[in-house]
Amino acid sequence: MTTPTETSLNRKLPLGSDLKQRRRFMVVDEDIPGNFRFGLLLEELDIFAEQTALAYVRRFHPEGRVVTAAIDNILLRHVVDVNRDIVMCARINHVGRSSMVVGIRLEHAGDPATHIASCYFTMVARGGEEAGESIALPPLEYRDELEQQRADKAVAGREEYRRQQASLKEPPSRDEYEMLDRLHRAQEEPGFGGHRAGSLVADAWERMYPEQEYVPQRIFGGYLIRRAYELSGICSELVAPDRSIIAAVNRINFFHPVRIGDKLHFTSRVVFTNESFVCVEANIERISRDRTVKALSNSCLFTFVNVDRELNHRPVPPIYPATYREDAGYLEAYRSYQAIAGHYRMI
Repeated sequence: MTTPTETSLNRKLPLGSDLKQRRRFMVVDEDIPGNFRFGLLLEELDIFAEQTALAYVRRFHPEGRVVTAAIDNILLRHVVDVNRDIVMCARINHVGRSSMVVGIRLEHAGDPATHIASCYFTMVARGGEEAGESIALPPLEYRDELEQQRADKAVAGREEYRRQQASLKEPPSRDEYEMLDRLHRAQEEPGFGGHRAGSLVADAWERMYPEQEYVPQRIFGGYLIRRAYELSGICSELVAPDRSIIAAVNRINFFHPVRIGDKLHFTSRVVFTNESFVCVEANIERISRDRTVKALSNSCLFTFVNVDRELNHRPVPPIYPATYREDAGYLEAYRSYQAIAGHYRMI
């Protein structure tokens, strides 16, 4: 049997020494704090999680493939510095029947090292024609208490994440109802000039081509979430008056595979704001080449923080939902924000 340690992989992004690589990860050609393309890092992380999971799968199924099923909360502990190397340390913490939880720790190399974030990817092993069938995997062997603790934490974290997602769909409490009611009543006041949620939307269309293929006939998920993130960053600027940088990835879900020739509709909406934070919901809808199939491929929720040039938090205005759908998005983001609000003060 295989131990978690034996699944470990390490990779370094040499931003400190490789000027070409550093420039690739810059948002603008200026020397300012937080000048980092986080969406591109999400794409790199998805590749790295896939490589880690695939190495395990291929020990038992040489023709096996893996796909990303979900990405749990990614909470940034420190702002990423584009001038410093980033070390990515991955290992499989838990194996289910056909799924794997891959944990990735991100650090800035140096003495002392700076912990940027920890990420948890749920990957699923696939086989058969077009990698459409789940394949069974043997469990890991835990040889010490630390490995067992990590496995228990991975399982507990996934269950907690599922409970949290389920709770987001619960009807509003009395306090939440009154909060939404105040927002609706404010819009009825004469001379109202606030930001209506319905106007804080950005969208884009894109066709998928063979160059984006990863698993046979399927598009690379990391590319999709990078595009969703980048559009969401632009959308956050509709309400953030200064500079918007990432604070957390609240969730990323993968529902349906995207295939070559599909037409994708990316939609990002500002769904909630509080103090200096902006929550943006992103959805990706796929339309098949023959236009007979339309389905939600991915849903994401990102939290950005509005800062000045020196990364000091700056306030953002409130937003006002008006429809049932806008109320639901506001309430879901509000609850997600409350679940990890204490961490945000660290950003």
